[in-house]
Amino acid sequence: MDLIVNQKKYAPDLKYNSVLVSKMINMVMESGKKNIALKNVYKMMEILNEKTKQESLLVFETALSNIAPRVEIKGMRIGGANYQVPVPVIGERRTTLAMRWLLDIARKKKGKPISEKIADEILLAFKNEGGAIKKKIDVQKMAEANKAFAHFGRRM
Repeated sequence: MDLIVNQKKYAPDLKYNSVLVSKMINMVMESGKKNIALKNVYKMMEILNEKTKQESLLVFETALSNIAPRVEIKGMRIGGANYQVPVPVIGERRTTLAMRWLLDIARKKKGKPISEKIADEILLAFKNEGGAIKKKIDVQKMAEANKAFAHFGRRM
């Protein structure tokens, strides 16, 4: 698994003993209500287990690695002009972006509890479909279109 979650030294969660699940709980949390986030993420994992008949942690990790971007676009001001420079994404940032995109897409959906919305989006990402995968592809296309400015990224 090339997803790395080490920089902040997250403690693994109690149920799945996974640092990735612990990070997901923290990202789902709103207004400091960690118990509610914990219940939502564990419910999401149960839904994944029921729908796929596979180990939910494996489905979750696979979906995140499918979403995780290889390159991203950073705006740089060089010589008075702004350029969209493609930059490789390394380390924990890949995981963070994948989770952020997944939650953004899930939160925009209406009519279901958050645990079901996240589980649905993870299932779609597991099959390489859905909004988060579309976001990844859009970012890759943008990076490809701005490949001519990649040499500006070396100045950082």
